[in-house]
Amino acid sequence: EAKRRLKQAGYEQVFEREDWSLKAGGKYFFTRNYSTIVAFAVGQKYTAGNGFHIVGAHTDSPCLKLKPSSKVSKGGFLGVAIQTYGGGLWHTWFDRDLTVAGRVIVKRNTDDAISYGHDLVRIQEPILRIPTLAIHLDRGVNDGFKVNTQSQLVPVLATAIKAEVNRAVVSNKNCASATNGDQMLEKDKNAVGGDSGSSKHHLLLVELLASELGCKPEEICDFELQLCDTQPSVIAGIEKEFVFSGRLDNLCMSFCSLKALLDATASEGSLQDETGVRMVALFDHEEVGSNSAQGAGSPVMLDALSRVTSSLSASDSKVSLEKVIQKSFLVSADMAHCLHPNYMDKHEENHQPMMHKGLVIKHNANQRYATNAVTSFIFREIGKKHNLPIQDFVVRNDMPCGSTIGPILASGVGIRTVDIGAPQLSMHSIREMCGVDD
Repeated sequence: EAKRRLKQAGYEQVFEREDWSLKAGGKYFFTRNYSTIVAFAVGQKYTAGNGFHIVGAHTDSPCLKLKPSSKVSKGGFLGVAIQTYGGGLWHTWFDRDLTVAGRVIVKRNTDDAISYGHDLVRIQEPILRIPTLAIHLDRGVNDGFKVNTQSQLVPVLATAIKAEVNRAVVSNKNCASATNGDQMLEKDKNAVGGDSGSSKHHLLLVELLASELGCKPEEICDFELQLCDTQPSVIAGIEKEFVFSGRLDNLCMSFCSLKALLDATASEGSLQDETGVRMVALFDHEEVGSNSAQGAGSPVMLDALSRVTSSLSASDSKVSLEKVIQKSFLVSADMAHCLHPNYMDKHEENHQPMMHKGLVIKHNANQRYATNAVTSFIFREIGKKHNLPIQDFVVRNDMPCGSTIGPILASGVGIRTVDIGAPQLSMHSIREMCGVDD
């Protein structure tokens, strides 16, 4: 979706494995692993060595991901084995209408030439559910339920008997029309991973993916799939003042960051007086520490700054990247904790962010956030200039503090950084909420 919007807005895709030929006034983007994306627009008045104005966010959210071998059969049901990704509120995943989404590696045979590519897929209808145990069989559940993520967090895909009956019907139809009845056996062997591929994943699931992608089950080589809720996002509340949605942390900040860049570069003369580079960087794997090739802990940001600077300064070999970084500023945008009316004691007395009262600057003396007095002042002044309210958040001294990509980029790149976010409730639930005005 981000790529589509960028291309529609006139941004040109560049590739890390190729040389870049950038120019003042140009708009570009690149991706890494198809899950991290960096977009930037160069000012018309850019000169070698000028700085970057950056907003950073992350694209991932806590979720359940299919294991490499996901096939589970027990108690007359077919299920899928999952891994937990990030620190989710896993009890909220029970009794939800779930589906799968992700990317699939597909083998294509065109004009006698074999090629491999990846396709994005999302099954629209609900196909999975994690049922709770009836209270009649667990009378103490309301006294404190702790999820066993290995044994209790197994989504149900189908009943074994229904799957077998339907499989037999399909097999009979195919065998009746096929010249060789062994074709069905061969299909089972080749689907996802070669020999006995069907022993890794239920063929029901593989066939559904193939149908969605317009390929044969045996052409699916591998996939990375995660579970997601099928309930759509809504504007809700009696005053229509809330957003109810999954993955607000942190797709809300990712969307707002990207839209801000697109809006700020939409008009023909939007870059005419710009002397720097406007950039948005959306990273993967923040929820699990950012330590991956496409996470904020990788060289992605430093690579982007270096390559853009060197490409735009080709005729000036004296340009120092260190000087460029010191002229730059980063806003780390990640959702913040709104004051909860039912748990007000969880917030520090003098730092209680509320909905509809503006973005939140996050502070932490132990550097869990990258904000300091200078970066906080700069951000607050920007808000004041545009009549936008700003709030502050500090975690209680007797509670641990989360973190963001802010400290990672600040320490890894050496760039001035402020950590901010829109206030929300139900963070890391399958269904979160925030205010429309923030």
